[in-house]
Amino acid sequence: MERKLPDNFYWGGSVSSFQTEGARNEGGKGVCVYDVRPMNPEFSDWSVAIDEYHRYDEDIALMKDMGFNFYRFSICWSRIIPNGTLDEPVNEEGVKFYNELIDKLLAAGIEPMITLVHFDMPYHLVKEYNGFASRYVVDCFERYAKVCIERFGDRVKHWMSFNEQNLHAMMLRVSNAEEIPEGVDPAKHLYQVNHNVFIAHCKAVRALRNMQPDAKFCGMSAVTNIYPYSNTPKNNLFAWQAYQYMNGFHTDVFSKGKYPDYMVAYLTNRGWMPKFEEEDEELLKYTVDYIAFSYYRSNTITEGEFDYKRPYHEVVGEHVVKNPHCEANEWGWEIDPQGLRWTMNDLYNRSGLPVFILENGIGWREDMTQEEVDAMLAAGKTIEDDYRINYHRDHIKEMKNAIFEEGVECLGYITWGPIDILASMCNMDKRYGFVYVNRTNKDLRDLKRIPKKSYQWVKKAFESNGEDLD
Repeated sequence: MERKLPDNFYWGGSVSSFQTEGARNEGGKGVCVYDVRPMNPEFSDWSVAIDEYHRYDEDIALMKDMGFNFYRFSICWSRIIPNGTLDEPVNEEGVKFYNELIDKLLAAGIEPMITLVHFDMPYHLVKEYNGFASRYVVDCFERYAKVCIERFGDRVKHWMSFNEQNLHAMMLRVSNAEEIPEGVDPAKHLYQVNHNVFIAHCKAVRALRNMQPDAKFCGMSAVTNIYPYSNTPKNNLFAWQAYQYMNGFHTDVFSKGKYPDYMVAYLTNRGWMPKFEEEDEELLKYTVDYIAFSYYRSNTITEGEFDYKRPYHEVVGEHVVKNPHCEANEWGWEIDPQGLRWTMNDLYNRSGLPVFILENGIGWREDMTQEEVDAMLAAGKTIEDDYRINYHRDHIKEMKNAIFEEGVECLGYITWGPIDILASMCNMDKRYGFVYVNRTNKDLRDLKRIPKKSYQWVKKAFESNGEDLD
């Protein structure tokens, strides 16, 4: 097999709206749940982020210069429909902002991809309806999806509903459904909310099939490979079950259009099987065109077994230990390029569909005072982030091994936060970018974009279609 990636292979970056845009009270935007959620007082808030709302021209130019041909961003639901409801008018200022962003990406030769929901939601739907605990909110999401497809679908040909959708089966926070009804088993509530999110996803797939049949829709999970700590049969079984529940479940539904048998058994045996409404089985049959995923690390777990009281993610979390064979960053995320290759093989062979790496990267602390930034620039220097270069080089190599050695069909390699953004907990301590953004948790400074050493490396790697990784 010739070891050259196809000419249409995608290279680029992924971000979310709330981590980048800022402009909290501009452009007719309604109140988003992130605008009111309590924050760690040592961290920031989302009001400015990296001010992408006002600076996307500069950032698109940087992405183009780095050799990007793909950019995945999320729409802020409350910019399009401020309260998210079924009957309120569309906010045309919000539509105009995203139309201009899309047009400028295309003019720069960058293919846009839209994520409809990246954990956010209009606060009205959270406060009044408990988020995706309500089937009314599922219907509101369907309306929102149709509006976006109608307004942007003539130019946007890659779509997804929910960022890292398998997390909706692990934490109610991302579904904005944290109020557990009185007398209801918390696990049963969790898996019912997860089911509602599945139905919302499938309604969006149906809308795209009807409105823009030439476009592609994916299902996305956050995939963390899971190893057994020992070679005992019990530990191997537990690790395999953990991977099935945490990673395989959603991939199987996305690609096969029904709950897998192992998941039906797991949920039924515990009294947690969600309630299906009349149309649900048919809706689940709206499968996806490819399987997308984020991959950052692997986990290792000791022996254990799944009880009948706690959701699977809680049980697995108790058994995670450090892998002595992997280095890790400051936050304990273990660096495992071979795990990416393993994951690509599993997802591809499990689903029978192409796979797409939509997030990959390493978070690193790169704190600098303003005086240090000024001195660095005056000396003509930059941030020497060889750790980031090494991480991406090794993961691209293993991606290519999966493609050329095992025949995995992969659509592209997309990095997370290519221009520094606020991390998911709303802090600037954990940076992923090839471009430094000059701000801290509390001090916005000038938000200047400063290319790091990795900027030139990734430019060379992407422009050579993954050939030049030195």
